[in-house]
Amino acid sequence: MTVPPEGLPLAAEFPAAHREQWQTLVEGVLRKAGAQPENGAAAEHALGTALQDGLRARPLYTAEDAPADPGLPGFPPFVRGARPQGASVSGWDVRQRHSDPDPRRTNEAALADLEHGGGSLWLELGGAGLPVTALGEALTGVYLDLAGVVLDAGAEFPAAAEQLFALYREREVSPGSAVATLGADPLGLQARTGDATRTDALLAEAAALAARCAEGYPGVRALAVDALPYHGAGASPAQELGASVATGVAYLRALTAAGLSVDAALGQLEFRYAADADQFLTIAKLRAARRLWARVAEASGAAPAASAQRQHAVTSDVMMTARDPWVNMLRTTIACLAAGVGGADAVTVLPFDTAVGLPDAFARRIARNTQAILLEESHLARVVDPAGGSWYVERLTDELAHAAWAWFQEIERAGGQRAALESGLVEQRIAATWAERSVRLAKRREPVTGVSEFPNLGEQALVREPAPAGPGGGLPTVRRAEAYEALRDRSDAHLAATGGRPTLFLASIGTASAHTARSTFAANLFQAGGIATSAHEGTDPAAFADAFAASGAAVACLCSSDALYGEHGQAVAGALKAAGARRVLLAGRPGEDPPAAVDGFVFAGGDAVAVLTSLLDEIGVAR
Repeated sequence: MTVPPEGLPLAAEFPAAHREQWQTLVEGVLRKAGAQPENGAAAEHALGTALQDGLRARPLYTAEDAPADPGLPGFPPFVRGARPQGASVSGWDVRQRHSDPDPRRTNEAALADLEHGGGSLWLELGGAGLPVTALGEALTGVYLDLAGVVLDAGAEFPAAAEQLFALYREREVSPGSAVATLGADPLGLQARTGDATRTDALLAEAAALAARCAEGYPGVRALAVDALPYHGAGASPAQELGASVATGVAYLRALTAAGLSVDAALGQLEFRYAADADQFLTIAKLRAARRLWARVAEASGAAPAASAQRQHAVTSDVMMTARDPWVNMLRTTIACLAAGVGGADAVTVLPFDTAVGLPDAFARRIARNTQAILLEESHLARVVDPAGGSWYVERLTDELAHAAWAWFQEIERAGGQRAALESGLVEQRIAATWAERSVRLAKRREPVTGVSEFPNLGEQALVREPAPAGPGGGLPTVRRAEAYEALRDRSDAHLAATGGRPTLFLASIGTASAHTARSTFAANLFQAGGIATSAHEGTDPAAFADAFAASGAAVACLCSSDALYGEHGQAVAGALKAAGARRVLLAGRPGEDPPAAVDGFVFAGGDAVAVLTSLLDEIGVAR
């Protein structure tokens, strides 16, 4: 029952509450905590969280914050899903990626995926990947009238498509039963390689392929609008969306110029987006993408039934770590949940060892089962648009859609996606966004569990066969953990060369109650850079000097309370310097009268990457 029975109004005996009352209470709490907000509205703003693209998550959402009606599932603007029933009938398409260049191993992995819950196969072909001519061998035993096939062949997409069409004929798969995406994406290839010399020719071939599919293969889409190159270069959600819409518009123009109707051209596109561990932004991004594309379709004169965007969500490469890769299982679970809640038609969960190399059978199994648990045990697909009606999600969707539309319009003013790529506009804007995010990562304001936070220096590294290299030459590829993992690589090389890790001495002044908080913080910080720690507790400067000499360390850090720093800091730091410490740091922010013998400070919000890099240099660890 959604309406309370007459005579039993909910909370009738309680006085009505207003936002202003809550803001006043927040203002009082902040004032007691030492903050000085100007008024209630400023207090509420102080509790907000800054997001990319100029957005801000508020601490409180009410019905007043809800945007305009997002419509119904399966109807324009498709915010609530491309189909009226959502994924409630059969769930979303579980689509696993295959990038092994060995066709025999690819075939084994593909059959295992399909036998254990997979619905379609995403094959990376050409270049250093699976040879296009080996497509038939890779699909041996695959029922092509039951399993969908998605090709990702770069510039070789025409040859790959011909190979697939030949397999359909050879295995007597009727054109009406074939389900595939041929993966033509000339602008995505230009973004990856930086090469625009073949873009016109590839667009013409893609248009011809689309006409062929529209005429004879109703279940086959010719083009993929892949936003992963932009996400992989560090783009914000709005930048990823805006670039994808601009690419889609360019393809619509090419297809309609080649003779396809608007509705037929729309039916030849599939969009690919990244899903990461920021679940609410991922949900909002997928919902906003459908709204944006519905607006493009409406402006193009398309019929409402043809305006729904076909979405393929892939868990983010940017969030994956090579260090402590087991944590990636948790990241991809959250991202998969967000993709499902956001209404993706197909979802790919990358194996947890993707950042290390080619995944093994166990990693592939975990990736499959992540989706199986969410679908079969958690019943995630049983509810149509689970996020619908959430004031936060609806508002975030609306704000993200407006930010993405502004970026799309800027690209269009620059001449379209191709011109924006050639001029460097896209790369420059994404690079600026990644530079800002890199600062947050370096200062650990965006923590990476297992890498920048709670690292395990004793972990046994995974060994995997290297994955095929991508084309390169265009937009860069980045990962959140890369700066810290580079420091850990230096530490590993030092360990291999000397038999020991670079070490820092923790001078824990006083009792455990006085120094534990900062000792723990400091050890966690230094180990994030591959620097092991040894410690001594007490107040005797001579004992600290002896312990430091015995540790073999070259640098030290004082850890204690501010009061004990004032009482013992100068003497202990001086003793460490006399014992040979090249550098003495202090855990905490500089006070009014810091010990003169201290050379620097480490504290929450400081540039951890810069500190760790300089320490490794001081210790003598080779770059």
